[in-house]
Amino acid sequence: MLASYAVRVEDSRGRRYPEAPHPYRNFFQRDRDRVIHTRAFRRLENKTQVFTRRYSDHFRTRLTHTIEVSQISRTIAGALELNVDLAEALALVHDIGHPPFGHAGEDALNALMRPHGEFFDHNLQALRIVEDFEVRYAGFRGLNLTFEVREGIVKHSHDYSAEEHPELAEYLLDQRPPLEAQLIDLTDEIAYDTADLDDGYEAKLLTVPQIREQVAVFDAAYRQAEAEYPDAPEKLRFNEALKRVLDRFVTDLIENTRRRLSEAGVRTLDEVRSSAGRLAGFSPEIDNERRRAKQFLYGALYNAKELQPGKKRAQQVVTEVFTALLSRPELLPPSYREKAEHEKLVRVICDYIAGMTDHYIEDLRKKLN
Repeated sequence: MLASYAVRVEDSRGRRYPEAPHPYRNFFQRDRDRVIHTRAFRRLENKTQVFTRRYSDHFRTRLTHTIEVSQISRTIAGALELNVDLAEALALVHDIGHPPFGHAGEDALNALMRPHGEFFDHNLQALRIVEDFEVRYAGFRGLNLTFEVREGIVKHSHDYSAEEHPELAEYLLDQRPPLEAQLIDLTDEIAYDTADLDDGYEAKLLTVPQIREQVAVFDAAYRQAEAEYPDAPEKLRFNEALKRVLDRFVTDLIENTRRRLSEAGVRTLDEVRSSAGRLAGFSPEIDNERRRAKQFLYGALYNAKELQPGKKRAQQVVTEVFTALLSRPELLPPSYREKAEHEKLVRVICDYIAGMTDHYIEDLRKKLN
């Protein structure tokens, strides 16, 4: 049973290129499967989340993070009686446009594009991937995903204006995205706030006393775990506390979104789209707790001095490869050289680098030097 404001697959606006219905998978299930079978999705296994493989191979990659976002999104979408298949497809595709080396790589690419009047945006890159770069089908380029998945790729975390991005006009930029898409940015934050605390602790860059002092929601959860498991090792009490934090965030997102929908009197998808603001969200109390956790992670983990050499090196690698290819475009693969005949060279180079894994760009740098 779906809520009255959920996206119904039978009401989908369809695909660019019409396809016959599948006998036992609906449109959004097929979209999910198409994403999973792409090269771009597989490459996420070798793209940095926070810690590069140089640090350890025990930590989350962009792929395992994506799987965690998918799991959380399915749970919340199901509890809200939304379209779980659509939410899952959007969760699985949400990071597919990320370049190598996590946010360090993204920042480097964006900085390299700016002097040329261009920019890098991983959401728009994801759209380019599913619309054009993945070549798997004889009948069309790209994956031929449904409108709803393509719209969610564009709008799940950012509101673009039609004036600044006329190329996105078809995606109803004057309207809110469906709730299934609105959830993804929030489940993404739940996933990485809790996972990064976990990886930071495992890396011995964060300590339990440090987290308890700075993150009140974790401290309260840890006290509960201590009371219930007084003889458990610290690591297991840490795990229990983190589980409680994740559950608190997920439960609040479900309950507060329900409350917002009720207070707004929203009953239809059209009313979701025409609402003054996004309707999926945390309560003020939990949103403050989430922000505090995020601020702590930026100060104590993401900007930790131990990680700075890796970030600087990552940005240097991206810069060197970009610069080398810009000066010697003949070194691009044939398919990208062909693209450069019709598109700006800097965009073609950016596309090429964005698709690389951490390993590949490292190897390419050595070959170019």
